[in-house]
Amino acid sequence: MNDLGIEDTAMQAYWSQLDSGFEPVRDVFEDCMSEACLVLSEDGIKAYLEAASFIDKMGRGPEPVLVYLEEAPDIAKKLGDETVLTRIQEICQRMSRSPNGKAIVPLLQSLPQAARRLQTWEQMEHFLDLVFDLMERTTVSIHGIHSTIPSPGLPDFLEQAPFLLQQLSITGLKNWMDYGICHYGDHPERQRDFFSLQSADSRAMLQRERHGTLFVDNERMLSLYQRGLWQASEHLIPYSLAFDELRKPIPYYDSLGIRVPDVYDDDRGVSGIDRYRTVLAHMIAHQRWTTAIIADNYSPFQRIAIEIFEDSRVEYLTMQQYPGLRRLFMALHSVPVEGTCDSEKESCIRHRLTMISWAILNPQHSYENPDIKDFAGRFHEQMQNGESSTAEMAKLAVSFIAKTRRQSDQLPNVRFEDTEVDYRDDNRHMWLFIEEGDEEEMFEKKRQAKQEEEVKGLPPRHYPEWDYASKAYRPDWVSVYEGLHPSGNAGDIDRLLSKHSALAKRLKQLLDLLKPQDSVRVRYQEEGSELDLDVAIRSLIDFKGGAQPDARINMSRKHDGRNIAVMLLLDLSESLNQIPPGCEQTILELSQEAVSLLAWAIEQLGDHFAIAGFHSNTRHDVRYMHIKGYGEHWGDEVKGRLAAMEAAYSTRMGAAMRHAAHYLKNQQADKKLMLILTDGEPADIDVKDKRLLIADAHKAVQELDQDGIYSYCINLDPKADAYVADIFDKQYTVIDKVERLPEKLPQLFISLTK
Repeated sequence: MNDLGIEDTAMQAYWSQLDSGFEPVRDVFEDCMSEACLVLSEDGIKAYLEAASFIDKMGRGPEPVLVYLEEAPDIAKKLGDETVLTRIQEICQRMSRSPNGKAIVPLLQSLPQAARRLQTWEQMEHFLDLVFDLMERTTVSIHGIHSTIPSPGLPDFLEQAPFLLQQLSITGLKNWMDYGICHYGDHPERQRDFFSLQSADSRAMLQRERHGTLFVDNERMLSLYQRGLWQASEHLIPYSLAFDELRKPIPYYDSLGIRVPDVYDDDRGVSGIDRYRTVLAHMIAHQRWTTAIIADNYSPFQRIAIEIFEDSRVEYLTMQQYPGLRRLFMALHSVPVEGTCDSEKESCIRHRLTMISWAILNPQHSYENPDIKDFAGRFHEQMQNGESSTAEMAKLAVSFIAKTRRQSDQLPNVRFEDTEVDYRDDNRHMWLFIEEGDEEEMFEKKRQAKQEEEVKGLPPRHYPEWDYASKAYRPDWVSVYEGLHPSGNAGDIDRLLSKHSALAKRLKQLLDLLKPQDSVRVRYQEEGSELDLDVAIRSLIDFKGGAQPDARINMSRKHDGRNIAVMLLLDLSESLNQIPPGCEQTILELSQEAVSLLAWAIEQLGDHFAIAGFHSNTRHDVRYMHIKGYGEHWGDEVKGRLAAMEAAYSTRMGAAMRHAAHYLKNQQADKKLMLILTDGEPADIDVKDKRLLIADAHKAVQELDQDGIYSYCINLDPKADAYVADIFDKQYTVIDKVERLPEKLPQLFISLTK
């Protein structure tokens, strides 16, 4: 047993797992392993040794594995995430397969200081993304001789990385790097000068990006600010704005801590450190005074208004306790100019709500709008009378929306100018959501308890999302929650099938032609439909001769020629509740009829198939509901779930397709088909750029193709030609007359699989 209590047999087992042939590695292994055992879990130790063994066998000598063994445990400890050990292995593997293998050691040497500086795994991922971006954009392929030149500037950059991270935020580092690649990507010598900080413009660019107040330099001061003024000790976690320029994440807090930007510039006369203090004051005030309320009974406009009034309430209470914060709140709050929003051409809902927020904050406001003056006065009257609670603010906000709402608020062109209050968080903590099926709890307690037991312990599954602007994935960006769809009345589906009995009869004739006609023998079966005479005679001879006879003397027959697995993915967004022109049914009801006929048809053919529905409410809540699994038959249970389908929320299609592919690609089939039935383009309430989710869905289609899955879209939107080809190329059909969907969908499936 060594000094730290690790038995010699255990240490020998660890050494055997590493299996290194380098003597310098043997000399330090015991000390490195002792340190690793102090900070890593059992799974972490396993990942640590697996990565070390891989790095040792790369053929780069002992130096890479020595650096890894010494530094990796401390990196995992600083980041608080042992998955970094596996990620380091993947990084080394990727670099070793490129011409940049010599940069592995500088990279490993830079990671410890980067981890100490960045402190979170998310920030470290951004740093590694920058490293690979530099490597890929500056590694030069030489045409004609099939050769590549390694990145000239990568080793120099990695040597300077610890210093650069001391000077710049991740955003600033990205801008500095992009400048160097753009101007010197095709000039090796000048590229080396830039990334080694030898050139004048490299240092000038560094000074230009060296602005703002870095969170990492002020974390201790901000923690003391929390404790001194608020008696709070929340964990502060930085995030970077450089990797999400389209949606611009804003501060928020959850059970893991408070999320703040990694850098703040001075703004409107307020220093960066005071902007951090303002953000923390606002969020800690929410933690102290806000009580979460049920969201389901409020419309989206009402919820936005409630958030604005509640933000104003906690700031009012904060200023009562610390009057000096009034200056910061007023300096950083946007001030909309009255009359600048044209309600004939644009939605003014955000404009009005920011006006009432400013009027509440500043009693000396100059607004003349009677509603703004009235509700600002009512707010202050309630606060002075002690009617201060989240529920009271909700009532006041709903009254404000009812009094001021205009028809033009529904217009898609929303006025955002002078409406952003960037020190406020996203208010996710304010809302509680009733999960689907809770309303029946008082009637079906036993069923509900059973369902809760079934899904208990199932965490969300995280998927990346493609950002077309940066041409990179946002890792673990979307959370998909899956569950079994609640059940309804199976008789409703039987009535729909009876309604289309004539169509079903015509389909039956087509299906009979598609059924496999060829049959093949399956021999050597202990039980079968007939005797395999050759095997039976051979077994009898063995028995007569005293040998052990083969008991597999039967055979059976199976049809051959059709081996298909199908996933039918249904868009269950809110728009399915609409009634198309000239129809008497909603799109949802027509979809139920069509899917019922299709499911019946596929069951007749004997193909393996599953049905699932999805909708989304921001990237944090994509719901994926199983309606029929591959192991289930088309029966009353499945029909009941199909009958209970409801439409709500939005359409984050890419995440749903990736999750459906997770099940489809594991099916043993010659052909794998995913049919997506939708009535509109991908969209979600947290995405302003329409192209973003369209590009992500197209990327998901490409991923399916790489997995051997053929995707096909059936779109019910008459305007789908404007976007559907951007997602599915030529693999789609637009059904203009939605009332013909029950007829078209089974026929389309038959044509795709004949």
